[in-house]
Amino acid sequence: MQVGTCWNFEVLRETSFFSESKTKQNKGSDSGIGHALSKHLDELGFTVFAGVLDAKGSGAEELRRSCSKRLSVLQLDITDPQQIKDAYSKVLEKVQNRGLWAVVNNAGIICFPAEGELIPMTHYKRCMAVNFFGAVEVTKAFLPLLRRSKGRLVSISSMAAGVPMEKLAAYGSSKAALTMFSAVMRRELSKWGIKVSVIQPGGFQTNIAGTSEMQDKLEKNLLDHLTPDVQEDYGQDYILAERNFLSVLNVKSQPDVSPVLRDIRHAISAKSPFAFYAPGKESYLFLCFASFVPTCVFDLFLKNDGQSMPRALRMPNWKNKAM
Repeated sequence: MQVGTCWNFEVLRETSFFSESKTKQNKGSDSGIGHALSKHLDELGFTVFAGVLDAKGSGAEELRRSCSKRLSVLQLDITDPQQIKDAYSKVLEKVQNRGLWAVVNNAGIICFPAEGELIPMTHYKRCMAVNFFGAVEVTKAFLPLLRRSKGRLVSISSMAAGVPMEKLAAYGSSKAALTMFSAVMRRELSKWGIKVSVIQPGGFQTNIAGTSEMQDKLEKNLLDHLTPDVQEDYGQDYILAERNFLSVLNVKSQPDVSPVLRDIRHAISAKSPFAFYAPGKESYLFLCFASFVPTCVFDLFLKNDGQSMPRALRMPNWKNKAM
């Protein structure tokens, strides 16, 4: 079976699998779910095409060193249309008339988590470029190969696509777009015999947030784009404390990504895969809670009375000033 992964994956049964993986901060292929998935599928006997952001990086080299010759590493920046075309040509050359069994869209960046008003438009656009538009372009490029095999299209979204999570306006919005795109594709591609699944994981420890140095650059970019009014109302101490969210997120996240790998494996190999998967602690519960509970109850349940407040809201006369 051939599978492609980006990271994006391609799987072969003999199945081919194509997977692409991209995280802005870690060159996309050096670690994380895509890296682990490529190894996992290779161990299971799949033929894997792993698309990586840096084919000469340490992650790509580690894949070549530790995996079988069934795995091929492809240079692939999913925001670069030419690299997508080149990757398609290389996969087509190998699979020829057999087609591609599965494509897994796993590319994702989170940028700098902060309140939506503080996030620069450049961060919103970057999240959409990688998390949504890149996945759409890769999907469109490889669908002809999936039609030949009547294979599988799997997209890694997020719990944040269905649960409004503070600090993740840019990331959650882009993943919500990917979830809806996949749902529409599920209906449209069913006539071709292609099955489409969305994975909405909860919190797992990956390198999606990047290094401390990368976060420093993103934080500086955020500060440089704030207007004087916004800086005055929020206060420097409050804005700089936004970065603590990453530490809290990491502590609450699971180190073991095997639940995600199991669900992806089921999505690409089961006779009747599910349309939606929600691996991770409380992911399914929160998705249901956000979907079916009245909004006022949901907001009250998640309200944090102990959280710090922006500078203006800490002032006793802020209401009078607003009036």
